[in-house]
Amino acid sequence: MIDVLVVDDDFRVAEINAKYVGKVPGFRVAARAHSAAQALTTVQHGGIDLVLLDHYLPDRTGLELVHRMREQGIGTDVIMITAAGDVATVQQAMRLGALHYLVKPFTFAALRTRLESYAALRRTVDRVGGRGVTGQEQVDRIFGALRTTPAPASPGLPSGHSEPTTDLICGVLHRADQPLSAHEVAARTGLSRSTAQRYLRHLEQAGRLRLSLKYGDTGRPEHRYAWVAP
Repeated sequence: MIDVLVVDDDFRVAEINAKYVGKVPGFRVAARAHSAAQALTTVQHGGIDLVLLDHYLPDRTGLELVHRMREQGIGTDVIMITAAGDVATVQQAMRLGALHYLVKPFTFAALRTRLESYAALRRTVDRVGGRGVTGQEQVDRIFGALRTTPAPASPGLPSGHSEPTTDLICGVLHRADQPLSAHEVAARTGLSRSTAQRYLRHLEQAGRLRLSLKYGDTGRPEHRYAWVAP
């Protein structure tokens, strides 16, 4: 089994990512961390094969954590899973040795593809390393193990929608004791109001939410959404 440390400052996102990891054969979540300090302590204790690392952490960035790990001689593999999509951050992640870089929001299929290619890399290294690298063919085999093909879109989700974000919104509404507006959903999930509205509209049309209107003294009625039990 490949033991994974899931690092994300958002407890709900960390839980979703951990559930995704648990659905991929050969992988298990050994620990979760919600800050760089917690993550560093965990990898220092050993037993972690792979870190799924967010970049925006409360005490330092994910890449600063990777730099600190390398300074201490900790060679634990890292896959970045973050909303940071700027070129400078991606380049720095490459220079620090991140094996993959997955931009939020993403689908389970996209994460599964990265994890499966990582598992293939480990198997290839084990096979080639057992007899020593003897030429370009073996080197190409190692580098080629990390290649991935684009993950297909999740069935039932429109283009631009992701499973983690859908799960996050559904979880908030499932736990709510009353219907919520798009503004309230955005506040509880950390999403923008426009993103929350887009997902809420799709979930309502798919029959997973019930839409009601709240009329005030003036202005347009407020759209409110409630979870529909299956």
